[in-house]
Amino acid sequence: MNYYFFSEKLKKDHLKSRRRKAERLLAEAVAIQSSLDRGKKLPKRFRINNPLVDVRYDYQTKLVGMDEEAALRLLLEDVIDGREGCFCLTSSKDMGSAEALRIYRSKDAIEKLFHSLKSEVEIKPVRVWTEDAVFGVLLIGFIAQLMISLTRYFVKPVKRMSTKFIIDALKKLTVTVVSMGNGLKKRFYSNFNEVNKAILADFISET
Repeated sequence: MNYYFFSEKLKKDHLKSRRRKAERLLAEAVAIQSSLDRGKKLPKRFRINNPLVDVRYDYQTKLVGMDEEAALRLLLEDVIDGREGCFCLTSSKDMGSAEALRIYRSKDAIEKLFHSLKSEVEIKPVRVWTEDAVFGVLLIGFIAQLMISLTRYFVKPVKRMSTKFIIDALKKLTVTVVSMGNGLKKRFYSNFNEVNKAILADFISET
């Protein structure tokens, strides 16, 4: 099943991209025409520099008698195909177009979750493990991800912070244990910053 959509924002992004391409093509044509006008060799990027290759070429641009605006307009007519802003989703399941779009948009959150599990929570490849080991490590990984998500939910300063920066802030914490004699030990906590202080606010107030 194919589902076709149109997005005004996507159209604007496509048109900006097409214009950048047209401007690059115009800059190339201007560089070639400038070399031709001055009787110089073409810039290196337009030539084949290989002693085993005999190249003969003849360049002629359409810039003669054409101003920059007209040249850019000609290029835009060539690179714009009228499909800007349109995209197609394909599914093996028959569903409504609204449902297809909803599922497609939800994939971003899922992809970010798996990226976080692999790159930040650092779950290792599981293809060579036993089935029980796979379930175990995935459970631990998802619990870790849950704790990060709850931290973002309850701690405002880290609401939009990536998992990597949250973990780095917590890793900086240091506990120094000093034996005081008679079996007593004293703990000194250091290397606090604004992030880990916000996360551990309740714990710090108790200690």
